[in-house]
Amino acid sequence: MIKSGFRSRSHNGAFAKLRTMLARSPGGHGRTGGMPLMSERELDALTKRIILPSLPVSDEEIARATHQDEGQRLARQDRWPELSQRIRNADATRLTTPGGETASLLLAFGARSDVVSAAEDALHDGATPDPEGMAALDEVLEEMPDDYACALVVALAHLDIAWAWHSIAFAKAPEESLTRAHEHLARAEVLLAPHDGVALDAPSVLAARCALNATSENRGRRLADDYATLIALDPESHRHMRSLGRNMLPLRRQEPGVLEVEARRTAMQTEDIWQAGAYAWVYFDALAAEPEVIEMLDSDFFIEGMRNIINRQRNQHIVNQIAAFCAITMAPCQRKNPLSRRAEATRAQLHDCLGWILSDHLQELHPLIWSQTLLAPGATTHLPPRRALVQKGRQTALRIIAARFSSEIADGSSIAFSPCGMYRLPAL
Repeated sequence: MIKSGFRSRSHNGAFAKLRTMLARSPGGHGRTGGMPLMSERELDALTKRIILPSLPVSDEEIARATHQDEGQRLARQDRWPELSQRIRNADATRLTTPGGETASLLLAFGARSDVVSAAEDALHDGATPDPEGMAALDEVLEEMPDDYACALVVALAHLDIAWAWHSIAFAKAPEESLTRAHEHLARAEVLLAPHDGVALDAPSVLAARCALNATSENRGRRLADDYATLIALDPESHRHMRSLGRNMLPLRRQEPGVLEVEARRTAMQTEDIWQAGAYAWVYFDALAAEPEVIEMLDSDFFIEGMRNIINRQRNQHIVNQIAAFCAITMAPCQRKNPLSRRAEATRAQLHDCLGWILSDHLQELHPLIWSQTLLAPGATTHLPPRRALVQKGRQTALRIIAARFSSEIADGSSIAFSPCGMYRLPAL
């Protein structure tokens, strides 16, 4: 997820990468290949005949920002008892955003965001984070020692700062970064240890425990069972399934079949809710992070899962996510180490699903999702400003749609998207 609110750092490098990917995408040379070869001018002319409402700010973004901002506001005002109650209520009711993001974790994210952002900024500047931020959070725990919601916020702050030390400072100071990261992880372990997520009926605590266990190779061995417990407690949340897929990737390098096993296990566990949808959710982020994961994918089962997800969710945020995944993540690409023929055929099969997703389910465009997918996991450290991401995401999506349906509108006709599906408007 792209954080709401960007830092004032220079984004020239990210702009250059994004411009390069966009320049390649429409003609079939980049990650969105497979479309008819056209110039940008030809594609942009066709996009004018795509009638598709575009939402620069979606309901999903508003909901996420509302929870995050509420957590941040209550923490800044030292209203921790109220914040704790909000997190507890969100856990108890399994409150989510329209797109399925867990409200309790969004509240916790907002509550720790000031401290974590300050630490990240310091590390980017080559400085050691000021310890006063974490000290202030520790003081909260002294006042509310048995409160799991407060412990959750502070533990996740330690986990975030540990990742910041590892990802930002490791290249320049590997020994110090590992030492500091381990200190923060150890502290997070101590804070979470007294709280049993199952006994508390608190999925947020179990999710934090899974995130912590994913940082350790030894604890990672029981990660699948931890996630199975979490998903049993909160089976309607796809966030946990996606996290399972991402966090199983290191173990998959040692046991290649483990992700397939867990995807099928999760699908069986949640069949009454998601049908085959959980199989697709577990693979969704893993495929974006490591293309090689597709070697063992059951494409027919995955496609069935995508259909089940869309039919169950009936949410345009989800439709845009899956459409962008098929269009961009699964597009043909040039690789130094080519995938097998089977894997390339699977990618092509998933990429081709874009047609029915657009024609049967897309009603409005959420541009930010498309720019997020285009940037891909780890593509850049510093993100461009939000306005640029929205503009580029809209341009990318419309070019892809225009290329996909170029033969239908080559005669001057247009295509329009509505709740009743896509339809063609003849040229005047």
